[in-house]
Amino acid sequence: MIVSYKKLWKLLIDNDMMKKDLQKSAGISWATVTKMSKGEIVSTEVLMKICKVLHCNVGDIVDFVETSDDCD
Repeated sequence: MIVSYKKLWKLLIDNDMMKKDLQKSAGISWATVTKMSKGEIVSTEVLMKICKVLHCNVGDIVDFVETSDDCD
C-alpha cells in the first residue's frame, strides 16, 4: 500500500492555503511537509495536528492506495 495526500493538497487549495501556511499553523517541520509531498508515511501525531488546523478528520486528508504488490 502507498499513502496518498492528494485530498490534503486539494483541501489546502480550497482553503487558499500554501504548504508553508500549513507547516506554520500546524507546528510541523518543513521536513515533514516534504515527506508528505513525496508520499511518505508520517506519524499519527502529525496527521492529528493537521486535522486540528483544518477542522477535518484523517480520512479527509489521506488515502491508503493498494498497489499490485498487495494483491499477491
